[in-house]
Amino acid sequence: MSQRNRNQDQAPAPRAELRAHAHNERHRINSELHLAVEAVHYGLEPIDVEEPGPEWKPLHHHDAQMGIEKAQRQPLKHWKTKDWKRRTVVRRERANAWDALA
Repeated sequence: MSQRNRNQDQAPAPRAELRAHAHNERHRINSELHLAVEAVHYGLEPIDVEEPGPEWKPLHHHDAQMGIEKAQRQPLKHWKTKDWKRRTVVRRERANAWDALA
């Protein structure tokens, strides 16, 4: 069974709240970008304009260690590597050639 919500002190926020917060953050960034474009349009030098950045991120984006652990849990999937079928055929042909020599 999942251990995620066993400790109620660290229970995640409801999904609706997270989505609303993310929506508000995207809206704020887009609004500031629009203001920056208008400032450049009206004569401000582009190098003087400050680009808006994210001021809020979901909690799971704050923990770098969590990302490292998650990446280690997912093994390399050979079918996602480039030309894996061709390499398999080449290996098989090479093995057959060695068998023919022996």
